[in-house]
Amino acid sequence: MPLSLALLATAGLTACGSSTEIRMYPVSGPLALEQPLPVIEATAKNADGASGNLKFRLPDGTRCDGTWASVAPKVVSRNRGLSIRLSGPGGDLGGKTETVGGVNPGELFAVCRDNTQVQGDFVMGSGTTSGTGQATDTRGNAYRLLF
Repeated sequence: MPLSLALLATAGLTACGSSTEIRMYPVSGPLALEQPLPVIEATAKNADGASGNLKFRLPDGTRCDGTWASVAPKVVSRNRGLSIRLSGPGGDLGGKTETVGGVNPGELFAVCRDNTQVQGDFVMGSGTTSGTGQATDTRGNAYRLLF
């Protein structure tokens, strides 16, 4: 049913203070047989973070709310040293944390007002709000996620 597709679409990632739109395309199940093909658009909050809220409506108008989370590895580096200069001894002490470049895995889960459940997996680029994945719902639909 269209309800599941809308739930998955809402699973889109959104940055803190910013949002990202996730489009969910049915690839099998009852929604994939509809013409024209219904596309669910989900809004993901806090896309610049590691997790956030997800909201969307299924094609029949049922509201769905959920959560998305991504594993974004970080690298911590520390600087230590001593140098001798004409002006006197000096040194370098400190540290920083950076996001590792690459592809980060993530998951989403949402529950709709009629208790339809949508769950999926995705990958997204480090430091970006773009990605791809797949999801299924308890109504027998499977979706392709693009954001």
